[in-house]
Amino acid sequence: MLRSMILTAAVTTFVFAAAASDVVIKPGPTSPTSATSGQEMYRAYCSSCHGLDGKGNGPAAPAMKRMPTDLTTLTADNHGKFPELHVYATIQGDGNSPVHGSKDMPVWGGLFQGMSHGNTAEVQLRISNLVAYIKGLQTSK
Repeated sequence: MLRSMILTAAVTTFVFAAAASDVVIKPGPTSPTSATSGQEMYRAYCSSCHGLDGKGNGPAAPAMKRMPTDLTTLTADNHGKFPELHVYATIQGDGNSPVHGSKDMPVWGGLFQGMSHGNTAEVQLRISNLVAYIKGLQTSK
């Protein structure tokens, strides 16, 4: 019951309706993806806000109160070192991020927990592979 409530409450798939300059975001159900594919998870769960290229320019970005982070500059913004633990903690929901965990950004740790039927190792695999994919998006400024 709790698992289905978590999955139902997830805002992961967005449907957009353009009316003049307004963008309406309607939540949809969370679709399970492969725990081994960071790219598949990124496309399914992150790209609507962060964009396919990770620059924070996804189709839902204009409707956000705060623009999504440009994920391609995390290394450059962190003195040349990819902040792996911070990214992991943010996705998990342990980070102190004003956006992750708000109504704009779901905490993925709990959603992955439900999706993985409580299998902690699978949740860790999901987050690790997603972090590795985001690490691969890095560019220099």
